[in-house]
Amino acid sequence: MSAVFLTLPDSRGKCPVEELQIKAGKKRRADRASTDVIVAWGESLYHLLECKTGRLVFENYLRTEYNDENVLFWLACENYKTNSGDTEMKVDAKRIFKEFVQVGAPRQINIDCVTRKEIRGNLSHPGPNCFDRAQRLIYRLMENDCYPRFLKSELYKVLLEQAEGK
Repeated sequence: MSAVFLTLPDSRGKCPVEELQIKAGKKRRADRASTDVIVAWGESLYHLLECKTGRLVFENYLRTEYNDENVLFWLACENYKTNSGDTEMKVDAKRIFKEFVQVGAPRQINIDCVTRKEIRGNLSHPGPNCFDRAQRLIYRLMENDCYPRFLKSELYKVLLEQAEGK
């Protein structure tokens, strides 16, 4: 089987490990820091999402469940908050609305109609907090539903075992 190489970001990405190598089908000892990072993913959804590799692993897991719209929406909201200009913010807000929020969107997220209506109303003059309510709802949904399933998944168990060299 081929090797799977996951590169962890530098300290700016909040992952303290430079590189994590996991050989599929073969047990290999990863360094202690790699083990600590993967263990931290199991401590909270926050730790998982703060790490670029953790986000990618979680997104891939959710994709297997046909449920990746939640993490993709959350990530889009995080990126949206970094917009600097009004025009950029307006364009990005409309894109996020069309992709995730509006009824019938390609990756429609599961939010209540009040939140959906609030976002629709904010689109004419979107601010940095335009999606905050929906983002909090989706985070809680992931924290209480998807994340516990991820921790019980074969994927996470295998990553832990390989990092620990078992």
